[in-house]
Amino acid sequence: MRIGKQDAPFSAITTSDAHSIRVRGHDLCAEIIGQMDFTSYFWLMVTGQRPTEVQTFFANAVLAAIAEHGLVPSVVAARMTYAAGPEAFQGAVAAGLLGCGSVVLGSAEVAGRFLAAIAADGPGSAEAHVRALKEQKKAIPGFGHPQHSDGDPRANLLLRLAHEKGVAGPHVAALEAVGAALPAVIGRSLPVNVNGAIPAVMLDVGFPLAALKGISLVARTAGLVAHLTEESERPIGFILSGKAAEAIRYDGI
Repeated sequence: MRIGKQDAPFSAITTSDAHSIRVRGHDLCAEIIGQMDFTSYFWLMVTGQRPTEVQTFFANAVLAAIAEHGLVPSVVAARMTYAAGPEAFQGAVAAGLLGCGSVVLGSAEVAGRFLAAIAADGPGSAEAHVRALKEQKKAIPGFGHPQHSDGDPRANLLLRLAHEKGVAGPHVAALEAVGAALPAVIGRSLPVNVNGAIPAVMLDVGFPLAALKGISLVARTAGLVAHLTEESERPIGFILSGKAAEAIRYDGI
């Protein structure tokens, strides 16, 4: 069964033969290994272009910002999975990544599409976009945080750096316009969270919208590897599971 167009059987990412491997037109051994840091390599693989100095700076900044934030749902899922199946490290990492959705971790992609729509219409459209979400009873992507109610320090830093380095463009402007429109629409202000700042900054420095979720996936994989290494040495997976059972009361018949 044919699914979608199948008339362009090509890939421009990698090819290899018996003697060499080429990635995005670069010889892996002669031009990349030992000569390019992994963040730049990630950018090259995704975009096909070597990043500029400022693009590498912000890619490093956002990867560091989102890699770790304690015992969040993805980490709990990974550590409990590893406790139950210690022979499958990769399965525990996968368990943690599978929850990268529109509410937690993957929300940078949702916020990115929201900001891209506002940037396309102009910052003056922010209030209309926010009102549309309110009418649909949807959350404002990129705003609010259950812990950092006075402001997400990661988001504040990323936005400050964007302004300091002169890269704040239409997507940062869209984010700021949304923040300014919130009191009139929902009756109160909300702080920008890290998943609002990441897409605003990364889109303004030229990272593709379609790959935004990949930033969180790559970064959080590093965090999960750290947690699972600790789980192998100082296990808490079954403690987490036990506490969950204690916290939930049965109310069935």
